[in-house]
Parts: sequence; structure tokens; C-alpha cells
Amino acid sequence: MKHLETFCKVAETGSFSRAGEAIYLTQPTVSGHIASLEQEVGLRLFDRLGRRVALTNGGLILYRNANEILR
Repeated sequence: MKHLETFCKVAETGSFSRAGEAIYLTQPTVSGHIASLEQEVGLRLFDRLGRRVALTNGGLILYRNANEILR
């Protein structure tokens, strides 16, 4: 569940470091959570655009479902 929470916060903020600040995790921890989740689902969830990130199509689908799960 923590990985999904982290994933949603990254999707909402568009940044690993901003997400980390919002949920009180370091940027390397956030990166680790996202890497684990990407490996688990077998998809790249974000396009890395310098310091910003954007959801891939697969990431968008997971984001919609993750919000439902977390509610």
C-alpha cells in the first residue's frame, strides 16, 4: 500500500522530490518505491523529463485504479 501511496503522490506532484517532501520520505526512498512498483507490474509508469515526471499510458491506468484502492 505504501508503494501505491507513493506512486499517487508522485503522479500528483510530477516530481519524486516533491512527493517525498509531501509524504516525509527521502527522494531515494521514493525512487525505490517506484522502481519496485514498476518491476512488480512489469511496466514503466513514468516518463522521466529531467526533474519532472509524467505518467505513461500504463501509469495513468494504474493511477486511476490506485486511487480507488486507496479510498
